[in-house]
Amino acid sequence: MSTLTTERLELTPVSLPLLEAVIRGDRLEAEAISGARFPDAWPGRALVERAFSSPLDRLRDDPEAFLWGTRLMVTRGQEERVVVGSVVLNGRPDETGTVEIGYGVEGRSQGQGYATEGSRAVLHWTLQQASVRRVIATTPAWHRASLRVIEKLGMRAAGTLDHALLGELLVFERSRE
Repeated sequence: MSTLTTERLELTPVSLPLLEAVIRGDRLEAEAISGARFPDAWPGRALVERAFSSPLDRLRDDPEAFLWGTRLMVTRGQEERVVVGSVVLNGRPDETGTVEIGYGVEGRSQGQGYATEGSRAVLHWTLQQASVRRVIATTPAWHRASLRVIEKLGMRAAGTLDHALLGELLVFERSRE
């Protein structure tokens, strides 16, 4: 999987060794593998567990199934390469050609458009893949920042779903044109 480039970001694929270093909390190894500095508080344990909720053994058995399309957002054009967040696809597309996109930006980098910029590039790449017909995103109704990103991505409302921990989530979609 190739690195995607935007005006301010390189979106580098997440590898299994990188993910294992992050899960172990081995920041030095994660930085060596990614070639970029990780912010002090990112990613937190809760974010890693939410984003990669499958047992590590399942990830190791078929990393492509779980890491397909997932990328780190790394700053470019600056003296130091810094990880500002990630764009996560929830594995390969399902039998209907649907894949879910999610994004997260570390605290100090929020509000600077990185989620929109990175997600737009990954969404564009995803919709070009032959196996993809539709990309969905979910968010709670109260999450205004996420709703703004979804709106800027040109996604449209597609319903709701009930999440065991978060309650009702709004579902948005964008189909291949």
